[in-house]
Amino acid sequence: MGSSELSKTPTDATPRPAEPPAFDPNQTISYQSRMKRAPRWFGSFLASNSREKNRMREELGKIKGAIPLLMKPRNGSKWTAQDRQELRVMLRSASAVYPYLIIWALPGSILILPFLACHLDARRKNRERKAAGSENKLH
Repeated sequence: MGSSELSKTPTDATPRPAEPPAFDPNQTISYQSRMKRAPRWFGSFLASNSREKNRMREELGKIKGAIPLLMKPRNGSKWTAQDRQELRVMLRSASAVYPYLIIWALPGSILILPFLACHLDARRKNRERKAAGSENKLH
């Protein structure tokens, strides 16, 4: 052995396994990686359920404070331009939550739940496609 061979320090050439990505409840792949024996549609169902639950919470959060704002004219005040803008945002949020409210309010509406899920999923995919298309145009 030469002196050059002794001076070399052994290096760890073995690659370390990559850390698994953090669990994201909105992604189907997260559920599939944790529940390997479950059918693929079940992971997709859980991810979409989590996604829609978070979306509904966000939309309901935007509606907070609507009652005092709606009562202003009745109490003798007038709506300002800012009040009108806030009301528009609240009404848009309420219309986004409306499909969920139908499921709870109408008798027998639970039967249309699969169709509603399909409709909401199609809308989400369209939004994602449009967002991806606009990103490609910018680059």
